[in-house]
Amino acid sequence: QVQLVESGGGLVQPGGSLRLSCAASGSIFILNTMGWYRQPPGKQRELVCTINRGLSPSYADSVKGRFTISRDNAKRTVYLQMNSLKAEDTAVYFCNAEAATDYVSGIKDYWGEGTLVTVSS
Repeated sequence: QVQLVESGGGLVQPGGSLRLSCAASGSIFILNTMGWYRQPPGKQRELVCTINRGLSPSYADSVKGRFTISRDNAKRTVYLQMNSLKAEDTAVYFCNAEAATDYVSGIKDYWGEGTLVTVSS
């Protein structure tokens, strides 16, 4: 199976920056679109941004101009650079990937266990 492991979460002051990483490992035959989701306290999980194999990004309106997603296909790693952080960015951030584990398997969604980002003074 495919494993996704996030890192880089922590406590940061409003206006600060943080960079998250997510590395994919395991039996990976095809690794397509990867992205980030987040779940604020007491709220539903929401999409933050995605990036495909051609490195084309897509962002939620709430993070445009502040967050930047990137990926290194050779390292099978996706990153999220977060700048000008606000209190409302506080959430558990989850990594997501569309992948196939062999030639005959279909594309499936895989999820990391999440990393907590807390924006507070």
